[in-house]
Amino acid sequence: QVGLVESGGGSVQAGGSLRLSCAASGDTYSNHCMGWYRTTTGTKREGVATIYPGSGETYYRDSVEGRFTISQDKATNTLYLQMNSLKPEDTGMYYCAVDKKDYGTRWCGVGRLLEVWGRGTQVTVSS
Repeated sequence: QVGLVESGGGSVQAGGSLRLSCAASGDTYSNHCMGWYRTTTGTKREGVATIYPGSGETYYRDSVEGRFTISQDKATNTLYLQMNSLKPEDTGMYYCAVDKKDYGTRWCGVGRLLEVWGRGTQVTVSS
């Protein structure tokens, strides 16, 4: 079983930046689809960005495209989310997740919830 621990959340002003990290331990599934998700006020968990390590393909939610960047360091089994030009509507709990199996890039989009989750890290953006 894989363990996922997020860090890097915090409080910033609009326009600021944060870098989230997700450390994986155990069965790291480093070649499986991984991603970042969030819950914001009044919303269900939604996909923010995903990455398919096999091809390096990345997928983003429309509202974060061009502002957020997902990346992976396989050597350290760490997933990152660089968040720039943050907006108040980005406020929420951010989770990283990974699939237990390799379902291929077709199933690695932000519209699908992955299978194993961390506990989350809070991001608060003030106006």
